[in-house]
Amino acid sequence: MTAPPLPREVKVAFDAYPAPIRRRLLQVRRLIFATAKAHDAVGRLTETLKWGEPAYLTEDTGSGSTIRLGRGKNSEAHAAVLFNCKTTLVETFRERFPDEFEYRQNRELLLEVSGALPKRPLAICLSLALTYHLDRKAKR
Repeated sequence: MTAPPLPREVKVAFDAYPAPIRRRLLQVRRLIFATAKAHDAVGRLTETLKWGEPAYLTEDTGSGSTIRLGRGKNSEAHAAVLFNCKTTLVETFRERFPDEFEYRQNRELLLEVSGALPKRPLAICLSLALTYHLDRKAKR
């Protein structure tokens, strides 16, 4: 999985994380770009900062909901993938993967920083986020 070069300000944000969290978040970043590439309807991602954290937007197509990367609150052992709390995304992830991830409220999917990245279930979650608005339009 390859991803484009990091924009300077996003690299600064990644570099501010402790090494184990940074490594995990960079793995998730690569998976975000690979997942987006697998869906023609997603289009090019915009990589920027939201609230000082790396964020991935589907600005060109409007197909999805923003994905942010950060750290678990008060935790050196968890990286966080954050989603808009006004969506049903985390609720859907909980239903589909009740034991695969830890969740915090209706906005965070937590990943342990050690061990293997659960790529397949995480890719499904990322895909649901990147196509969130497409799925909602189809149901209308």
